[in-house]
Amino acid sequence: MTSVETVSALQRRLNATIPQQAVRSQVADRLKRIGRTARIAGFRPGKIPGKILEQHYGSEARQEALGEALQKSFVEAIQAKSLKVAGDPEFTVKTNDWSADEIEYSATFEVYPEVVLGDISGESVLRFTYELSQADVDNTIATLRKQRATYAAVSRAAQNEDKVVIDFSGTLDGKAFEGGEAKDYPVLLGSGRMLNDFEAAIVGMNIGETKSFDMTFPENYHGKDVAGKQVTFKITLKSVEAQVLPEVDGEFAKSVGIADGDVSRLEDEIRSNLAREVTRRLKGRNKDAAMDVLLKVAQFELPRALVEWEMHRLMQQTAAEMEQRGMMKKGAQLPPELFRERAEKRVKLGLILADLVEKHGLKADPEKVRALVEDYAQSFEHPEEVVRWHYADPSRYQELENLALEENVVDWVTARVKVTDQALSFAELMGN
Repeated sequence: MTSVETVSALQRRLNATIPQQAVRSQVADRLKRIGRTARIAGFRPGKIPGKILEQHYGSEARQEALGEALQKSFVEAIQAKSLKVAGDPEFTVKTNDWSADEIEYSATFEVYPEVVLGDISGESVLRFTYELSQADVDNTIATLRKQRATYAAVSRAAQNEDKVVIDFSGTLDGKAFEGGEAKDYPVLLGSGRMLNDFEAAIVGMNIGETKSFDMTFPENYHGKDVAGKQVTFKITLKSVEAQVLPEVDGEFAKSVGIADGDVSRLEDEIRSNLAREVTRRLKGRNKDAAMDVLLKVAQFELPRALVEWEMHRLMQQTAAEMEQRGMMKKGAQLPPELFRERAEKRVKLGLILADLVEKHGLKADPEKVRALVEDYAQSFEHPEEVVRWHYADPSRYQELENLALEENVVDWVTARVKVTDQALSFAELMGN
């Protein structure tokens, strides 16, 4: 007799039985297979008596056979009851008598919740916009030139964006402090590598000049001895080099990815790349706004198993990234609880999206997926190879299909809420 109890909103308990004979026959089969290769002192492989095999491997064979039988019985039972299981069940075997006709067991598990989505018609979202301009293209070229700048010695006073070499020493209450002194120290003015007040004191100095000034360190400064305190610095300027920007010519064009050095193509390439990046970032901002609406109006309990699985996945992903950057020792662990809020949000959103796709037919059509991959591929030197690469692996194709599904959901949300357009600046859009 099979029954299902409701333990809590999402937790269920299946009570069922397994015929003992089914497990016994599986144990016998396993022992036969083990006996073909098992090595026991005094016996040749394949010639070990059944009772001896039972003594050595019987317990292991029974546990494996029972585990397999439990899983099979559980799957058949939940399919018969049309239950959608979230996570793995916890089995409790209630029969310890191997001579009994049936093995009674229970399996405690969670089911997927019914997604209840509230009315979104009264909700409001901001739809971010941005119009790419010629100034953006010019500024990008200017940035690329600065990234490839060289430096040449000059005899004038130091200015912002100059590369200078200094000697400096600092005192706190008349005494030197750790890290407050250096010789022949290079500083790129305006880079933010040094504190603003320190760099500002260098601007306007001439080569060979020495000056003293007072400066207060920020309260949150990493050097605890001087954090929040006023110190006195003495600086001597030893050399000044001015920035020399490269000409926008064939060599420059090659350095930024124009293989044939065609300067006429440079601006077009930059404009195309910027347009793709602007589109990508706007989609991301607007997707987040739409998803926030769904999270706000959806009320349902989350399966604990799914949240914990996502917590561990995020933890492992973050730990691996930190290891690669040298921020954490290999094998070190992060507390999973740090990722609970993010995990709950991701699980909830995943359940909402799956429900919307199913109920409203928001599946991504192949043409839309193809358009996404082709657009993405345009930023690479050989777009056709990138397209083939995505289509060669079902998991990579699935990622793009998921993106297309998300775009369909965003369109569904924005068609039903109050939308207000808000123009962003280039810096706001790019997160600068």
